[in-house]
Amino acid sequence: MSADKTYDMFDPANPVLGYIREKSVREPDYLVRLREETAKHPAGRMQITPEQGALMHMLVKLHGAKTAIEIGVFTGYSAAVLAAALPEDGKLYACDHDIRHMDIQHRYWSEAGVQDKIDMRYELANDAFPQWEMEGLIGSVDMIFVDADKGSYISYYEQAMKLLRPGGLLIMDNVLWYGKVADPENVENLTVSVRQFNDFASQQKDVEISTIPIGDGMTLIRKSD
Repeated sequence: MSADKTYDMFDPANPVLGYIREKSVREPDYLVRLREETAKHPAGRMQITPEQGALMHMLVKLHGAKTAIEIGVFTGYSAAVLAAALPEDGKLYACDHDIRHMDIQHRYWSEAGVQDKIDMRYELANDAFPQWEMEGLIGSVDMIFVDADKGSYISYYEQAMKLLRPGGLLIMDNVLWYGKVADPENVENLTVSVRQFNDFASQQKDVEISTIPIGDGMTLIRKSD
């Protein structure tokens, strides 16, 4: 590659992404097929990328997580990644209000052998969070992944922090919003919502934070000990 050659890291046709996936993403066959099936969905861009999945799988392992939560499940790719990385006695609590993807979720989770690790709830996150609090998850969850309604990100952050243990990890997806957050002239509602969350997160004093330009941007937020 010539020294002056650059690529758009948001472009799925970017050969650099293809190179990354070839060299460092070890994607099981069932995830490949799930990703390819989801790509045909009208909202297929909601799915995380395989390199994001590889990173989250490693983070679960590095963090020694046994209990995790996912907000926003879609067709179940990220849930399968997280659940597969958890130990045999681990548990992934997941919620999504949309039941239309139930069949594809459970079909692939069953094939992956992670069905019993996933406690799936078809409801709004703002209903699920209080239930998890009542069920005793306050201060005990190792990792939480949020990939849902962008306008609720600040609320999800605040509720997630109640459930995370000290040293727990919160992962927020789509924090770059296709690069629009860096354009001050872009005042679209969702862009503004994501930008407001990023401003909010950057000002929190009781966490460590790192934004990674992978996929559509992921922010890792570690709750202080």
